[in-house]
Amino acid sequence: MKEAFRRFSEAAAHAVGSYWAFLAACATVLTWGATGGYFRYSDTWQLFINTGTTIVTFLMVFLIQNTQNRDSRIVALKLDELLRCMDGARTGLVALDNMSDDDLERVHDEFIRLREKFAPLIDDDLAHVVRELEARRIGR
Repeated sequence: MKEAFRRFSEAAAHAVGSYWAFLAACATVLTWGATGGYFRYSDTWQLFINTGTTIVTFLMVFLIQNTQNRDSRIVALKLDELLRCMDGARTGLVALDNMSDDDLERVHDEFIRLREKFAPLIDDDLAHVVRELEARRIGR
């Protein structure tokens, strides 16, 4: 059952993210708008589009969330594998998803300290990027 839902949610997310789905949605809204005069812009006419879009949005939230959760998990696993195979990498970082928010904040702060300490040495800080972009802009 889970596998069938996964396949369905991926297919649905890809389908509704397509060019054709967008065109179909636009055509639906345009058709609804064009029929307003015929239905005298009644409350029922307005309720039709409101109900339809609410139901579609409600269902799509679950499908897209399922797909994004899977994609996030896949990326995390790929990064874990890269950490495991790199000499000198701290493989303890593979367990970041099990850390508390306070622990994650401490790791984040550590990386900020490392960046501030070593980035100027390897000329890889953001200020260098900003200076480079500014120089290119002025040079044109």
